[in-house]
Amino acid sequence: MFFKSPLIILIIQLIRLFWQLPYPKLLIWLLPLLLFTSGETSLMAHDETLYALRARQMFETGDWVSPWGNPHHKTPGFYWLIAIFYQLFGVSDTTARIPAMIAGILSIFVIYKVGKILLSQELAFLGIMILNVAFLWLQYCRLATPDVPTILLVFMGIFSLLKSDIDPRKRYFYGFITGLSFGLGFLMRSLMIFLPMIALLPYLIIDHRRHRHLTNPMLYLGFLVGLIPSLIWLYFSWLRYGSDSIGALLGFVIELGSHEQHKNGIFFYVWNLALKSFPWLFFSLLGLALVIRRSISKYPLILIGFPVVLFTELSIFSTRFSHYSLGIYPFIAFLAAVGLDWLGKIYQKGFDDQYSSHKIVYLPRNISYAWGILGVILVLAGTGILIWGEVDIHKYAILGIYSGFGSLIVPLIWIGNFHYHHKFLTSRYWLGGLLISCWLSLATAGNLGLLGDFNPNFRVFYQQESINKILHNHPINFVKGTGFNDKESLLIYFYTPQHGKSVDSISQLPIFSYAWIYQPSFVKLPIPYRIIGSFKDYQLIQILSANNSDK
Repeated sequence: MFFKSPLIILIIQLIRLFWQLPYPKLLIWLLPLLLFTSGETSLMAHDETLYALRARQMFETGDWVSPWGNPHHKTPGFYWLIAIFYQLFGVSDTTARIPAMIAGILSIFVIYKVGKILLSQELAFLGIMILNVAFLWLQYCRLATPDVPTILLVFMGIFSLLKSDIDPRKRYFYGFITGLSFGLGFLMRSLMIFLPMIALLPYLIIDHRRHRHLTNPMLYLGFLVGLIPSLIWLYFSWLRYGSDSIGALLGFVIELGSHEQHKNGIFFYVWNLALKSFPWLFFSLLGLALVIRRSISKYPLILIGFPVVLFTELSIFSTRFSHYSLGIYPFIAFLAAVGLDWLGKIYQKGFDDQYSSHKIVYLPRNISYAWGILGVILVLAGTGILIWGEVDIHKYAILGIYSGFGSLIVPLIWIGNFHYHHKFLTSRYWLGGLLISCWLSLATAGNLGLLGDFNPNFRVFYQQESINKILHNHPINFVKGTGFNDKESLLIYFYTPQHGKSVDSISQLPIFSYAWIYQPSFVKLPIPYRIIGSFKDYQLIQILSANNSDK
């Protein structure tokens, strides 16, 4: 028979062997979350659009040093990365996001390796499952920003340090990889790479007698090799702008550290981490207590010391943004895995009569019911918004309903086991319910476009047939004037396929040419023109006649 063929049997055995590895499961868990979309995308302004636009300028001008005409305040590693993908797949918002997506996939494998050393294989696997359904982490795996690629390099460095500690015979090799990772991190994230490097100092200094990383010459050689691309870029930038090249890098960091932005005070990361990693930060606090009390990890100065020092650095630093804290999220996930694993064991023991009177058994039960109450609230709120709310927020209502029904999985598993005695509903199902409910929420958000379509109003505007036809068939000029310095202008610059001239006055444009202008309603222009379309204070126009003074 066909199914008894040696080739078929071999293929089946290989598939089974492949499935026993953790990586396929982690990939299947993550890929849909990265790829689910409504079919429409638009970039987030400012940061994402800035990176995508600057990379486009490099790609189109062929100037990979500084196509902006002035010394730049960031190293160009991520611009280069996006520009390479532009060469492969063309300029688009989707292409700009590919590098971060690839880095998100690779990072889960590297972080999993780190977790196996810090904790165990089971806890590392659970930790990565948690990390992939942490909202802010998943969001930045889908954005054209250098945060996740930088974290990939940081964890490659941490993994190499740990491997060097475990296998001193290869300390020179792993030391070189560590230094190389952080050197390339400077190319990717400029001086910000020194924050995770400082966060490693407690481990490097306090445990120095054991591992002696700081006396490994290959560590420093690797760092210097990793700096070579940055040094080459700085050299060519120096030839153009002199000492202003270095001054721009240093000045940007000094400017960021000199004042608070958006009134994000020193406690910003306390509530922001709780909100954007919900609910995992609360489980991680439980895990933190368990790690400290039971000495679960052989490397507490990395598992605990690294995120604590990094959190302190970020809190002291005056400019505070959510994405700066992404380097803490893998450790939140690992500690949450410790806490959830402990709760799972309590859940399992709760079915044994000898434990049934112990108060601690009520902790998983209370969490289950709290999860269910949250689910009911979300369903009711979403339904109410669908019936009485504005159309503009119906997507959020749908997200609330799906998330609410997903949250009901957890209490149903508890009730099914405890009250209806379905013994197959073990702690694995209970933990799976917690993870699946979050996965469904993020998958729904992706399908609704909430994770990839950040400026739908602008997307609808430029996709109009009359506007889209002109944008793709004619070069479009830009009359800068006093405008073109806000988020809308960045979107206009990126989504305009063919850039014409940049001029200061509309009178400098030839007849019948097209242009973007900044045109508040109270401003009158001296030249007749036809309005093709308007988006907020910006208009796409066609010049109908020349300036009278030019005739």
